[in-house]
Amino acid sequence: MFLINLQGKDSIYEQIREQIVRFIGLGVLNTGDRLPTVRGLAEDLGINPNTVMKAYQELEDKGYIYMLNKKGAFVSKDFGSRQKNADEIKKYIESFRKEGYSKEELIDIVNCVYERSNNA
Repeated sequence: MFLINLQGKDSIYEQIREQIVRFIGLGVLNTGDRLPTVRGLAEDLGINPNTVMKAYQELEDKGYIYMLNKKGAFVSKDFGSRQKNADEIKKYIESFRKEGYSKEELIDIVNCVYERSNNA
């Protein structure tokens, strides 16, 4: 499942972290799915368990996963849908940008949406 490029510019823990984020975004990993154990993934990849733990800790700090003592690491409940929503928003922003909207115009649109929802 994981591919590590030992000659790559990114460190191994960064590669693990980014692959997990990508798997969540693509729906390969879903809410509540258990990630490989730290020791198991380290053995599979032939790396130090501390490297895997560093990636998992950063993912937990950013809310992508949560860890339970002696039970493992799991995909956070709401991140999958949040990532899909963020991807959709990015597509809309890109299409508006291609149509000639400026960054400021897009920010104004977002501000209007938030103001309307606060006044409702």
